[in-house]
Amino acid sequence: MNLKPLILLAFSGILWASCSDNDPINEINNPVDYTFTRDGASTVSFSGQTTRIGMATELINAMTDFGVSDVELLEMYTNETASGADANPFTDATLNASTKSIKSKVAASNDFFSSNTLESAKIKADFETWLNAQVSEVFPNQNTLASAGVAGQIADGTTVRYVNAAGLEYNQAVNKSLIGALMVDQMLNNYLSPSVLDEANNIDNNTNNILVEGESYTEMEHKWDEAFGYLFGAAGTNFSDPLSTLGEDSFLNKYLSRVNDDSDFSGIANSIYEAFKLGRAAIVAKDYDLRDAQANIIKEDISEVIAIRAVYYLQQGKINIANGDLGTAFHALSEGFGFVYSLRFLRQANSQEAYFTQTEVDGFINQLTAGNGFWDIESNTLDQMSSAIADKFSFTIDQAGS
Repeated sequence: MNLKPLILLAFSGILWASCSDNDPINEINNPVDYTFTRDGASTVSFSGQTTRIGMATELINAMTDFGVSDVELLEMYTNETASGADANPFTDATLNASTKSIKSKVAASNDFFSSNTLESAKIKADFETWLNAQVSEVFPNQNTLASAGVAGQIADGTTVRYVNAAGLEYNQAVNKSLIGALMVDQMLNNYLSPSVLDEANNIDNNTNNILVEGESYTEMEHKWDEAFGYLFGAAGTNFSDPLSTLGEDSFLNKYLSRVNDDSDFSGIANSIYEAFKLGRAAIVAKDYDLRDAQANIIKEDISEVIAIRAVYYLQQGKINIANGDLGTAFHALSEGFGFVYSLRFLRQANSQEAYFTQTEVDGFINQLTAGNGFWDIESNTLDQMSSAIADKFSFTIDQAGS
């Protein structure tokens, strides 16, 4: 059955309609905020996403603590192997008590990696390599001035950055790469995918209001909420108006805020939030075609956010190299490295296809790390990479790079 959604959007609360030649019009209100209840109880739950954002936050902070061990960093990532004092690496006791982990959800989406185990294993291992290298390469050179081929410290204005021999900050690589490998992959290629939303008896159970045992929600409602949580999970229980607190974490939420603050892309945060609300309302109303239409809006907009920030940091790196400000340039390129790595997880709307193949992303990363890495990178290389990224979207290098 081919439904043809008619979307009429003005402000929150306006009516939305989906119709077909055979079905009567089903009017669905887009809620004012992300509040959904059943029998007086909230049906929204994404505690697992809040936990993993908390774990990732502590991990990134620990990467610049020169007293931390590689075992502690790896335990923050894996939450599975350490014993003794290293078994409780988080300052938040609830994170130490959790059975969840960052690693288990990295490159673990149903659509992209369930049958692509070799690439998934490589991506998971990349993070372990970066964590180990922070301790083995960067920490011993804390008081060494960085130079081409030598890890150490480099000034970025009044801030000191700590880089490897190629000029890369491993903490920035891990931070920004997790945005793609964890948040974006789970959101776009797992929880918003029909293969997960409609898995097993989810459609029948949702249609007949059959709830998850002991919970107030259906399985389909919960899957949608888990996608929402990877963007807004740091808000905890205060998620009814998450746009008012954009930038509250160090991951996808923060960089959606940065893109939304750019006049060239203002309104993108509202577009994503409206789609999340309407898609959730469509699940409650059993309109699965309207649900999928909203998922496609989210896939397109979130993918664009990552691509915009990749180009932004590549261009900022180029500008600061030209100005002779290598510390600022290397910091930008380190962030750019992570966003470029995150390109692998972007999902085309109305498609099973990624925007970028493993080969394309590996090629970009190889260009950034060739020779002495950022010490050797040339402006035309950064422009060519920026163009290759922007060409897959509707924005220009000038729009993203400023």
